[in-house]
Amino acid sequence: MHFVPVGQRGADDDRPMTKDALFRIFSMSKPITAVAAMMLYEEGKFALSDPVAKFVPELADPDVLVDGELVPAEQTMTMRHLLTHTTGLSYGFNPRGNPVDAKYAEVQPFAGKDLDEFAERLGTLPLMFEPGERWHYSVAVDVTGLVVQRLGGMSFDAFLKERLFDPLGMADTFFNVPADKLDRLLPNHRWDGEEGKLVQLDAPYEDTQLFSGGGGLVSSTMDYLRFSEMVRRGGELDGVRILSPKTVEFMTANHLPSTVTGGGSGENPLLGAETRGFGFGLGFGVNTNPVGTGVLGSLGEYSWGGAAGTVFWVDPVEEMVVVGMIQLMGSPWPLRRELRVLANQAITELHSG
Repeated sequence: MHFVPVGQRGADDDRPMTKDALFRIFSMSKPITAVAAMMLYEEGKFALSDPVAKFVPELADPDVLVDGELVPAEQTMTMRHLLTHTTGLSYGFNPRGNPVDAKYAEVQPFAGKDLDEFAERLGTLPLMFEPGERWHYSVAVDVTGLVVQRLGGMSFDAFLKERLFDPLGMADTFFNVPADKLDRLLPNHRWDGEEGKLVQLDAPYEDTQLFSGGGGLVSSTMDYLRFSEMVRRGGELDGVRILSPKTVEFMTANHLPSTVTGGGSGENPLLGAETRGFGFGLGFGVNTNPVGTGVLGSLGEYSWGGAAGTVFWVDPVEEMVVVGMIQLMGSPWPLRRELRVLANQAITELHSG
């Protein structure tokens, strides 16, 4: 294992980076939520063909906005749609350019006090397209977290701690950072192009009861490595089994049919065509064509990233896990691409050979 902290804690904090630093992992929360859901799937709590409304009735009978008109959705939103970002839900990232996103800006689902109120607000919004028609990055994984909460018999944060984090020894992963660990939480940053410098963002810490499975977790590099290594090993780590190897194999296969299209959005902009090398499983982006991605990698590699520049991938061919942590929103540098090249060029003996 190669584990090296590089640089300093922040633009305004020149203390050296430490191995136990805590990072906002944003959308790297999503694979964790997907694993939690599939634990319940293995227990028979739901089928992928089940309507989402069976567990989240707030989302029953949605409308689709078509050419400015609301029409009842013809297709049923299923659990498979939730886990593959093909629901028709959105994030509201483009309120000026998309009328559905404009409605998200008005309703603000994440302003709800908890996941139940989040779902109530979300249920008032139209879908962007028929479920299953397209891939579009969305709040679907937050809905998945609510499903886990309702089927798991405890709050979503408690489920993750009891069923996933504690068994895997992930003591530094949580939605709310304990007071005695706050000094390890790094500041977030953005790049100021006009000034040509990093700007440290204000980061007031507040307790939350809206446990965002799509982007709310804080974690450490080693914790996320343990999670990723568990998945790489087929659902088991240090004698603790979380999932069946068959379930992991299923989750990390490409579930998008060739008829599904999507505009590159979210943490991976490569979606659109098979030749571009991007597929999606149940919670993971999947490399379907290494040449098409234009970056060193392996067929079947699965990955995801977070808004503040964090990234991880598992290469099942070369039996390698890479976790990169940083706190920089909207990086002007191709840091993820460079990390992939650096990690892969270091390989001197191919397992695939």
